[in-house]
Amino acid sequence: MQETASRPYPDKPAKVYLFGTCLIDMFCPQAGIDAVRLLEREGIEVLYPADQTCCGQPAHSSGFPEQTRAVALAQIRLFPESWPIVVPSGSCAGMMREHYPKIFADDPALYAQATGLADRVFELTEFLLHVARVRLEDRGEPLRVALHTSCAARREMGTHVHGRALLSQLTAVELRIHEYEAECCGFGGTFSLKHPVISSAMAGDKVAALKASGAEAFLSADCGCMLSLNHTLQKRGDSFQGQHLASFLWQRTGGAGGQP
Repeated sequence: MQETASRPYPDKPAKVYLFGTCLIDMFCPQAGIDAVRLLEREGIEVLYPADQTCCGQPAHSSGFPEQTRAVALAQIRLFPESWPIVVPSGSCAGMMREHYPKIFADDPALYAQATGLADRVFELTEFLLHVARVRLEDRGEPLRVALHTSCAARREMGTHVHGRALLSQLTAVELRIHEYEAECCGFGGTFSLKHPVISSAMAGDKVAALKASGAEAFLSADCGCMLSLNHTLQKRGDSFQGQHLASFLWQRTGGAGGQP
C-alpha cells in the first residue's frame, strides 16, 4: 500500500466501480467514456452499476437532509464489493467521501456502511496518479492550457494538485496559472439558479482570467463548472472552450482517433 500525507492508497486493483455522476450521464457522456478508457488501458476492469443516479449534493447543499439521506443510501447499496469507486468529478467524490459519513452519523449501522464506502472513493485524477500510478506519454502538439478546479473539489479532494501532476507528465503541454484560480466560477450547483446575476458576473470574471493567462484552452475535472463557463463563452460568441480533463488526457496520449 502506498501512502501520502492525506490518505493511504491501495495497490492498483483488478476491478473498480465507476460512479459516473448525473451531469456526465446527461450532458458530458464522452467524459465518462474517456474515463473508462483511461482506466481500462491500465488493465483495470470497470463496472458501472446501472441504477446509480445523483450523489445527493444538490439536496444536501439546499438544506434537505431527509432527501439527501434517501439519495445517498440508494447509492451506497449499489457498490457492495470492496473495489475502489472512481468518480470523474471532485465535487461529487467529495460529497461521497466527506459528507456521507456525517449525514448517517446518528445511525451506527448506516454510518458503518457510509464510512466503508467513503474510504473507497477516489476522484479520477487522484486514482490515476496515486493508485493506478500512470505514466503518460504525450503525443500531441505544443499547447498552452489552464486548469479550472471547482472550489469544492479543490477544498475537499485536492483535485487541482492531482490535475497539475498529471498534466506535468505531458511534455508538450504548458500549464498556465490564471488569476483568481482558487475562486469560484459562479456555478455552485443550485447557487447559479438562485442567484443568476451574481453567478453570471462570477463566471464572466473567471473566463476573463482564463483567457488572460494566455492559454489556448481550459480544462476541468468537474462538468458543472465546465458547462457553466463554456455556456458563458458561447453566449459571447467566443470560440475559447473548456474540455473535461479525462477526454483531454485520453486524446493527448493516443486516443484522439476514438480507439482504446
